[in-house]
Amino acid sequence: MGVRPRDDDRRDGLGGDGPRSSGHGADPCRDPAERSRAAEAIAEGMGRAKPGEVPGRLCEVAVRLLPVTGASASLRSDGVPVQLCASGDLAAYLSDIQATLGEGPCVEATETGRPVLARDLATGPDARRWPVYAQEATAVGVRAVYALPLGNDSVCVGTLDLYRDTPGTLTGPELHTARLIAGVMTVALMALPHGEEYDIQGGAPWLSGLAAEHDEVFQAVGMIMAQLGVGADEALARLRAHAFAHGRTAHDVARDVVTHRERFERDR
Repeated sequence: MGVRPRDDDRRDGLGGDGPRSSGHGADPCRDPAERSRAAEAIAEGMGRAKPGEVPGRLCEVAVRLLPVTGASASLRSDGVPVQLCASGDLAAYLSDIQATLGEGPCVEATETGRPVLARDLATGPDARRWPVYAQEATAVGVRAVYALPLGNDSVCVGTLDLYRDTPGTLTGPELHTARLIAGVMTVALMALPHGEEYDIQGGAPWLSGLAAEHDEVFQAVGMIMAQLGVGADEALARLRAHAFAHGRTAHDVARDVVTHRERFERDR
């Protein structure tokens, strides 16, 4: 989970609460000029990005184009979602919190394959839906979170998560732009050829490194099952609870379990 971002690490929100008028009843999300503007911004943001840079570049583009303060992307996992990239410390922290707790808009969007738009984590149904995550998010100044699935109608490979420090939802045009960014990120991830998943230095494997984190969680869950004599779900819950209680990420604790620096003891 790491250290919470400092107050001066946060950016001011760009948007207000509720939809904005498009004028004369026009819908900019259907306006070819508006679509072209968003597409040009995405293309410019990606530039000559190498495969490992694409998701991070798209998160930065999302922050520039939308009324959000941060963005992150995570890959789906049967255990703990693996963070792919984040636009800054705040977004990285919120992504880690969801993975560690196993709750939040990102987790729900992954499970349902549908966008989850949490307009106010401080009050109302969104605060009650994910009480612990909502408390952690609002404690660092995040009031709204929008999670969009990466993938298609048959498969969800992860999520694009957008964070905002003011309550409210995305307007139609803004949601269209967010979907466009998520679509480009999906294509970039699914079109990546096997054996070419290299990082921005062009050396170490990129997706392979993320897969290693995923494998560590599975190994740690298996070891905790043996140590405590419990099932897989209980072992994962124990790992998550231990990580949250000690202000760490689930991946960090899993790594310590696998390397025998951490051991879970049966309740006496």
